[in-house]
Formats: sequence, C-alpha cells, structure tokens
Amino acid sequence: MSDTTQSGLEKALGTKEMLILSFGAMIGWGWIILAGDWINEGGPMGAIAAFIAGGIVVSIVAIIYSELASSMPLVGGEHVYSLRALGPIGSFVCTWAIIFGYVTVAAFEAVALPSAMAFIIPGFNAIPLWEVAGEPVYGTWVLVGVLGTIGVTYLNYIGIRIAAQFQIIMTVVIAFAGVVLISGAITNGQPSPDPSFGAGTAGIFAVVLMTPFMFVGFDVIPQSAEEADIPARTLGLLILLSVGLASMFYMAVIWGSSRALSGAALVDSPLPAAEAMEVLFSSTAAGQLMALAGVAGIMTSWNAFIIGGSRALFALAQSGMLPKSLAKVHPEYNTPSNAILLIGGLSVLAPFFGEQMLGWIVNAGGLGIVVAWFLVVVSFLVLRYREPEMNRPYKVPGGSVVGIVAFVLTAIFISLYLPGGQSALLWPYEWLIVLGWCILGVVLYVFSGDEPVETSEEVVNRVNTFNDD
Repeated sequence: MSDTTQSGLEKALGTKEMLILSFGAMIGWGWIILAGDWINEGGPMGAIAAFIAGGIVVSIVAIIYSELASSMPLVGGEHVYSLRALGPIGSFVCTWAIIFGYVTVAAFEAVALPSAMAFIIPGFNAIPLWEVAGEPVYGTWVLVGVLGTIGVTYLNYIGIRIAAQFQIIMTVVIAFAGVVLISGAITNGQPSPDPSFGAGTAGIFAVVLMTPFMFVGFDVIPQSAEEADIPARTLGLLILLSVGLASMFYMAVIWGSSRALSGAALVDSPLPAAEAMEVLFSSTAAGQLMALAGVAGIMTSWNAFIIGGSRALFALAQSGMLPKSLAKVHPEYNTPSNAILLIGGLSVLAPFFGEQMLGWIVNAGGLGIVVAWFLVVVSFLVLRYREPEMNRPYKVPGGSVVGIVAFVLTAIFISLYLPGGQSALLWPYEWLIVLGWCILGVVLYVFSGDEPVETSEEVVNRVNTFNDD
C-alpha cells in the first residue's frame, strides 16, 4: 500500500495517473456540443487558429503553475502559492474562486450527462416537471443527473487510486473515438464548404473566448500534488504536456468534424461531433460511439474536478479558513471525505434547473477560473521578487517577463466577463450564481471558528518537510 502524506492523504498517483487526470479533465463534454459553434464562428482553420492562440495563452499560465507546483508540491495548489505570497485574504479569494470554477464544471457535467442520454436514447425526455427560463425540466434528466452525481461522488469518496483508474479507462474510450473520427475524416471526408476563417477576426476572437473553460483542468495536477509519488520537476512538466495534448485533441476534433458537415449544419445538431461521425461513416452506430465518447468525457471531467475541488476545500479547511470538518480525512480511504461530499451535494442541484443551466454555469464558472489564474500569476511575480532564492526544481525561462505577460493576459480575460465586456455575464441568472457563491464563502468563513490561519512561514516549513520526505 502507498505511503500517506503529512495531511493523511495517500501518495498513490504516478506519472501516468497525473497526466491522464489532467488531460481527461480538460477534454470533458464541451467539445462534443460546441464543435459546430467553433467551426461556424471561426471557420475550420480559424477555429484551429483560435485554439492555437488559446492554447498559447493557457500555456503561459500553465508554465507559471509548473514552477509553483514543483516548488510547493502540497495539496491545495493555488491555496499554498497565494498564502505564501499574498497572505490569508488573497489566498482565500484565489482558492475560493478556483473552487467555484471546479464546482461549476461538476454541476455542468450533472446536466450534460442526461443531455447525452437524450441523444443516445430515443424518447428520453419524459415526465416534464416544471420550466426554467421557458425551457422544460424533465424527470428523466433529474433522475440521471442525480444518480450520476451520487456515483461519481462515491467513486471519489472510496479512494484516489480507484478514481484514477476509472479516469484512465474513460480517457482511453475518448482517445479511441477521436482516432476513429480522424480516420473517417481522412478516408470519407470532404473539404469543408465553410470559408477557412469564417467571419474573420471577429469569429476567431469569439472562439478564443471559449478556450479558458475548455482548458481548465491542468490545474488539477497542483491540487492533488501531495498525492503524487513523482519528482517535483516532473510534476511541473506534466502540466505543460497535458495542455499540449488537449490542444491537439481539440484541433483534431475541429478538423475532423469540418470534413463531414458545414458549420451551420453542425450547429443545428444537439451533438455536432457525434453528427459528424455519423455522416462520415454513414452509420447511426458510429454517431452513437462518439456520443458514448462524450459520456466518457463527462465522466473524466466530472471525476477530475471533484478531486481538484475537494482538495482545494480540504486545504482551506486545514488552514483554518473553512470549518474544520472539511479537513477530515477518511480513516479507511484516506480521502477528504467531507469535502468530496460538499462538492457532490452542490453539483447535485444542477439537474433540477434543466438544460438552461449549462450555459449559465459555463459563463459564471469561467469568471472564477480566470480570477484564480490572475491571482496565481500575481503570486508568482511576488515570490520571484521577494524570494529569488526559493528552491525551484522547474524554473520558468524568462521569469518575470513571462509573469508580466501572463498578468496582462489574465487581466484582459477577467475584463471580458465584466459589464461591457465581450463575454459579460448575464443578469440575473449568471450574476446570481456568482453572488450566491460569494455569500456561501463568507458564511463558511465566518463559521470556520477562531482557529489561527496558517502563516506563510508555516507553509514554508510544510514545503521543506515535504521535500525532505
């Protein structure tokens, strides 16, 4: 049996598990329903160019994570970096923001699963219950979403090793379907009827704005770093490799789908990538295979973000910023059991709001993600200035210059979500989700008790002790 860490968590993840955990988190469900939008907006080559640009932006942030993760390989990732650099308040804001992003992804998957079932199973939409924003909520959707949430939550509850093995199996399913799609595009596809670059710069920019939510997931590696049984430098390099693999996967899906149908035709399909597969092979079964790969994508993303979100909650609770009960480690399974149950309990609510919830939580969660990234970049710059001699097994080439570029890019992304921005959140639904999360954070912080918050010096001591071990 693997050793346990100072926190009581199990060191059970090797290089393969960490890479697939991150890669599987990024290639969730979004690609199978948004491929048509990408092609329709940017054109085949424009959409690919957008993902190259988005991948570069995310890679700049990821390379900063790589240095920080290799320097401080402790559970909680962002919490540890920001606590050392910015103190308790900055750390809480940063970590609570990334947890928000993780919870919204988990909630997204709780709605995406019944959405996939509706494509695969004729007549799945049954037992209308009520309407949300003018759209019906079906009893079958609620049932499948709730049961799926219970299943994935239980899987994480009983051990990180089992969750990682499940992640590997599901990722293999996705990769197989991707290979089949590309082979069909090569042998049976035709050049896309769409202009290569769609609506030009505006269309490409519209696709670029979608990329942060598509790439979120590489930061699951820092969250679970303390459970990794690999060298610190390798941990940092895996973050970069996982972003590169996800970029290639998305570009392959865009290219393969564009050789089956036009962007306009793909947009009209509920599952564009599955529709493309069906057309390429003239087979309903082929389309259903891709839909099943989409279900596997739902499960990998769902699984990874419960892992990441629960570890971030656990780290905050360890530092006295959240109730102590969230820092509980299960005596048999060595998992942060209460933190896992909280993530599952929050995401189980999403299916009760129906399909409309998909768009709302993607946009609201995107804001939390980029806010956390921004504060991680700030932490990087502060630590480079204040602690130049800090042990850094992996060191970012260019150092502060790269940090300044990342600072500007993440600040721009934040502005896009604010009123007047290109992706401004909608009132009331999306802003109410953000406001509700902020209120929940304040309430939990207030009820965390009077225990002292962990100081940056204590973080340094934990890092040194961990590295010595």
